[in-house]
Amino acid sequence: MHRLEQLHAWLADVMPGRTCRLAPASADASFRRYFRVSFDDGAPSRIVMDAPPSHEDCRPWLHVADLFRKAGAHVPDVLAHDTGHGFLLLSDLGSTTYLAALKEEGTPHDPQRAAHLYADALGTLAAIQAASRPGELPEYDRALLLREMMLFPEWYVARHKGVELSAAENAMLQASFERILAANLAEPRVFVHRDFHSRNLMLIDPAAGRGANPGVIDFQDAVYGPITYDLVSLFKDAYIRWDEEFVLDLLVRYWEAARKLGLPVRGDFADFHRDYEWMGVQRHLKVLGIFARLYHRDGKDGYLADMPLVMDYLRRACKRYRDLGPLLKLLDRLEPEEVQAGYTF
Repeated sequence: MHRLEQLHAWLADVMPGRTCRLAPASADASFRRYFRVSFDDGAPSRIVMDAPPSHEDCRPWLHVADLFRKAGAHVPDVLAHDTGHGFLLLSDLGSTTYLAALKEEGTPHDPQRAAHLYADALGTLAAIQAASRPGELPEYDRALLLREMMLFPEWYVARHKGVELSAAENAMLQASFERILAANLAEPRVFVHRDFHSRNLMLIDPAAGRGANPGVIDFQDAVYGPITYDLVSLFKDAYIRWDEEFVLDLLVRYWEAARKLGLPVRGDFADFHRDYEWMGVQRHLKVLGIFARLYHRDGKDGYLADMPLVMDYLRRACKRYRDLGPLLKLLDRLEPEEVQAGYTF
């Protein structure tokens, strides 16, 4: 039976006698598909996840959803599930992402509106972090952090740019990775969503009675790892740019609140900010590799337009820290750029 036919048959079993229609609800970089289920009787819509078991395991999604929900995050309610076939029926958090809300009416850089939305997001993030405990989620360990960075030379450098690195450049890259890993692994550890950004945060319509803002989705890859990781996802977002002054103000506000809540942030903001910057370098290397892989392996070209912003984040961080100077030289070879003023620590 065709996959979509299986999905319709399952829905008929879990909602007998109800007539519904399915429409694509969102795009995804994985094999998962999401459909919005609308009913002829005008009942609230639902979301159904189709996660083919040969490619995806929806059990981590269910586990993380339970953890985050108990922490106070607004995640979809699970109304029915069939883990064997990879089907989940979920409450609908709406169709307006933070990204869409922040860019509506042609105003992608409205700091006042953004500050309110990000304050809500930081409140949710702090709640998730405050509920953290070891042993619940996979460790964001050295092996995983390094495996992610290795996507950069494999997919971005070799496949996307068509560049073969010399032995000296390969040695330099590995030495840079070691410095980045040392900084990442020295951070305090908490629950990490891993993609806590504007496309995975939903703007909730209070009139719809759906609950608190923001809704949080796409958390199935959550891990136990560095406390600044989700802040990097949020503020060094691949899909929208904010002025560094605006971001710095929000980071200071988060850091001050985190200290009051007893979260394990550094006692000195400068140390906390350095952790954040070096965590960003790890993430941006990974993201460039993933975007290149999505294009060359999976035929998804929608992420190519987001590469320049990610590269800019990476380049800016490398300019600020002398230990990342050799990596910056490689970036200049891959993506030549006019000399710009920078500062170092």
